[in-house]
Amino acid sequence: MKYSMMIFFFISSILAQPKNPTPQITSTEVGEHIDFLASDKLEGRGSGSAGGKQAAEYIANEFRSYGLKPAVEGVSYFQPFEFVSELKIGKKNSLSATGPKKETITFSLRTDFSPLGYSETASFTGDVVFVGYGITNESKAYDDYGGIDIKGKAVMLLRYTPDTTKRDSSWNRYEDLYFKAIKARDKGAMAVLVVTGAADDSSDRLITSSLKRDLPNSGLPVINITRRTADRMLSADKRTIAQLQVSINGSGKPNSVALKKITVHLEAEVNRVLSKSDNVVGILPGADASLAREYVVLGAHYDHLGYGGEGSGSLQPDVRAIHNGADDNASGTAGVLELAQYFAARKNEIKRSLVFIAFSGEELGLLGSAAYVKTPTIPLEQTIAMLNMDMVGRLKNKKLIVYGIGTSPGFESLAKKYNQDSTFDLKLIRDGFGPSDQSSFYGKKIPVFHFFTDLHDDYHKPSDDADKINAEGEAVVLRYVARIATELANDSTRPQYAVVEQPKSPGGQGRSGVRSYTGTIPDMGEQAEGMKLSGVREGSPAQKAGLQAGDIIVKFGKVEIKNLYDYTYALQEYKPGDEVELVFKRGLETKTTKLTLGTRN
Repeated sequence: MKYSMMIFFFISSILAQPKNPTPQITSTEVGEHIDFLASDKLEGRGSGSAGGKQAAEYIANEFRSYGLKPAVEGVSYFQPFEFVSELKIGKKNSLSATGPKKETITFSLRTDFSPLGYSETASFTGDVVFVGYGITNESKAYDDYGGIDIKGKAVMLLRYTPDTTKRDSSWNRYEDLYFKAIKARDKGAMAVLVVTGAADDSSDRLITSSLKRDLPNSGLPVINITRRTADRMLSADKRTIAQLQVSINGSGKPNSVALKKITVHLEAEVNRVLSKSDNVVGILPGADASLAREYVVLGAHYDHLGYGGEGSGSLQPDVRAIHNGADDNASGTAGVLELAQYFAARKNEIKRSLVFIAFSGEELGLLGSAAYVKTPTIPLEQTIAMLNMDMVGRLKNKKLIVYGIGTSPGFESLAKKYNQDSTFDLKLIRDGFGPSDQSSFYGKKIPVFHFFTDLHDDYHKPSDDADKINAEGEAVVLRYVARIATELANDSTRPQYAVVEQPKSPGGQGRSGVRSYTGTIPDMGEQAEGMKLSGVREGSPAQKAGLQAGDIIVKFGKVEIKNLYDYTYALQEYKPGDEVELVFKRGLETKTTKLTLGTRN
């Protein structure tokens, strides 16, 4: 870090310190924290961005001022982790075609073709087969792959579906290009050429959103080509993309054909760029010698969506503007800071130790909390509970949602105990899993609470600004959280972990249109060749099949599993009641089991 940048961060943090900080939880301090964290100068606190780093420095300086100890090897508040921040087109991208007279046509990158973010970095030389839309829809007796051999060849396929009315929802799940690529891979194809038909887009432009950071690797090269490029490949067969598409759409029947007079040569290179971000972790040691080696975690994520844009998670992806994320989640971060100050002023009254964590990477898929539980600063077996705050700044009509009351036998009564005066209209949810960082801890069999004042119209939009925060309401929420945390820290009885039976985990819509259910819980923060599990639900098909946390699914039926997307695709190929052979890795062993799909509610 340059000295000028260090001075900038130092001055910024000093200027942003709450005025006249007190050991009480106050709406004034809540508001001041949020005003700074959700200011335009932090540019939306994107993970790994300058604004995100500035937010992390601010949080660390606050922890230091309260007397919290650095949690990372006793010397630093920052716990770094890496993540894929963007995809870039590499230097080795080429496309050419050799015709029947051995003449070769060379195509231009970004004009005639471009690799998609799904692409494997690989090369291919061989035959091409046009496979229509690349769809097998059994409910419509439609199969673009029926009666045609694609093994060892490249497939050329159209975007979208033959449903020209766009009203038949049974086609919707077949549109996804990644799933089309996986289908082709599953059938034996070695490369995929994607083209947009004129019936779907009169322009002949390449796909513009082809390199979003979260796109998975499909395991084979996937190239987007223009219609002009496709037509030049088809010219020796005296066909055009327009004619083929009209034939399919008009008849409702496949019109797949092998291109016998053309050989394609392609190279694709897509590079995944790694960036770094930091969790910020501080510890307040407990005052009781016998309980101080046990810890209660209080956490919230501080990252948000930066400038938004396509693929960012913004609900206005066509608008490039700073997404300040005042409620999501400057409010939760302010909560961590206020509670850290509150408990630091009462350190002699708190028996167990407290860990305060501001997570990064939550908006990218719980990456920061997943990194923490993978390499925790405090052993997880000494962590007795985790309390998470995500969007606690818009209290309205007294409504407070509390997740996790089923994750330990006493948690429901504890949630109700400190609301006997009906300060809140509590909505209590038993499940410990959900779209925030407590999920990472519950997946490691740690009881959790998650506090949330509900969604609103500004969620994931540039309009989630500080002037819409109900700071008085948040202060009331934080006092409630403080009472629960105090009891957990001081009760001599350690809360016991409990499983919550609730069959609503990730699944896919099977062939029958009914949603299939396995009960698997993916580990979103683990980069593994396959889909790693952070857990399985109690009584689920996955548990009955013998799966457990840490297992890595590598094959589901006939489908090779390289990531969560492959797994979701594989589920679509089966229906509830089907028995599927499943291959998974457990440590150094490769195991096989059979799983009977259930119905997802």
